[in-house]
Amino acid sequence: MKDLIEALQIFLKYKNETYPTHCEHDVMYIMDVTKEEVSEEDRKRLGELGFIYDEDSDEGAGEGWMSFKYGSA
Repeated sequence: MKDLIEALQIFLKYKNETYPTHCEHDVMYIMDVTKEEVSEEDRKRLGELGFIYDEDSDEGAGEGWMSFKYGSA
């Protein structure tokens, strides 16, 4: 739980407080935060916390930040 809260606090710095997440097929997506908006330091930490930026996703929410660690199942 602590890692998820830390990751969400990082994403909160960048925007989207209204509809911040989407879970589908055991994947948690962070909505409307692009890779370019996130600092290199935060990108590294998000990776350590279980988030990746998927540029090629044809499933779920499409391109964006996602984690298999905090999915809906």
